[in-house]
Order: sequence, then structure tokens, then C-alpha cells
Amino acid sequence: MLSALRSRRLPSALQLGCITALLMTPASLLHAEDKPMERTITVSATGTAEAEPDRARITSGVSTEAATAREALTKNSETMTTIITELKSKGIDPKDIQTASFNVEPVMDYSKEGQPPKVRGYRVSNQVVVLVRKLGQLGDILDNVVSAGANQIQGLAFEVSKEDALKDDARKEAVANAQRRAKLLAAAAGTDVGEVLQISEETSSSGPVMYAPRLAKAAASSVPIETGTSTLEARVTITWALK
Repeated sequence: MLSALRSRRLPSALQLGCITALLMTPASLLHAEDKPMERTITVSATGTAEAEPDRARITSGVSTEAATAREALTKNSETMTTIITELKSKGIDPKDIQTASFNVEPVMDYSKEGQPPKVRGYRVSNQVVVLVRKLGQLGDILDNVVSAGANQIQGLAFEVSKEDALKDDARKEAVANAQRRAKLLAAAAGTDVGEVLQISEETSSSGPVMYAPRLAKAAASSVPIETGTSTLEARVTITWALK
């Protein structure tokens, strides 16, 4: 009898607990909704800085073919040694000459239909990246490199040696542009910006780059070069509190 009574009371107690929980839930939700929404404004803006390049990087190399890998390597090494010697004679510091890639690969013959390709020789490619610190020498250096035997010029990229200072100028302009825009928008909405809550940035650079895939013969005179202008862009995203 006692156990039957207890079993009847147990569901009632559980029901009471569920009702209490249901009654409490809306109150807690209302409490959370009472929290005021944070008033902020987020603006993205860009800034740029320009400068004339004062140095350049040349990616140049030699590709040779022969019946055997040893013959191709010997021919390639002889030509590359001549090129490096020529670069040093023009005042290029050895530390500014760096091997970028070196490859030895078979040259396949696919001429016979229905038959597997055959190895008809070997190709050796050797490329170096050269930093030219005096742009006035650039045309002569390109001419001399090709005359010395280079048959690959993969790229010519201009650089600004004081790039960090250029980046800082672009960043300052980006922040100033973002701040001006944020104040304009806030004023139009009848308020004003307060303290900065968050800043993030990204930078990118662009400049004139010349690509000449292959040069088979030396030019008759110095290669004409136009350095143009290098531009660096900074982009910032800033969040302010609104007053």
C-alpha cells in the first residue's frame, strides 16, 4: 500500500519539476534579451605608395641537348661558367648570383606511330637568379648574358630596395582613408566614432615585370629597358565603437 502511494507521488513530483523548468526558461531568455546590442562600425579602405625601382632580378639560364647526359651536362656547365664569369666581370657580387633550378631529363622521340617513344638524347637546364643593384647596367648585362650563351630569360622583375618604408606609407594612407570614411558615415547617421576595437590588414605590391621566354641570339646593342613605377597597396579593415 505504501509502495503504491509512493509510485503515485513520483510522477507528480516529476511533473512539478518540468513545470518549474518551463516557467523559469522564458524569464532567463528575457534576461538575455535585455543586454544592449553593441554599437560598432566597420570600414575597409586601401592606401597606395609609389616609387621608382632601384634594382632588378633576372632569371636566366642555359638549356643544352646531347646524345648522352654527360655530354649535355659538360656543354651546359661550360656555357654557364662563361655566363657567371661575365656577370662577375660586370661587377655583380657573387652573393647576388643564386642557382634557381637544375634539371637533367631525357628527350623522347614520339615520331613513330604505334610504337613506344624512344630516348633520343638528354637535356640539361640550369637557371640562375641575378640581383642587379645598378639599374644603369641592366641593359648591358642582359646583352652580355645572351652573348655569353644564355638561351633562356625567364623573367625580369623590378624591385624597390626600401620596400618596408613604402609599405608603411601605404598603411598610413589606408588607415587615414578608413577613418575619414567611418567618420563620414557615422556623422550621416547622427553619431560619432569612438575607440578602435579591431584592425586587420593585407598588403600587395605590383610593378612592371618583363617576360622573354627564350633568346636564341645576342642583340646587336644593349637591350632597351623601361623601369616604370612600382606600386604597393595596403588594405585595412577597422572596427570602431560608436559613441
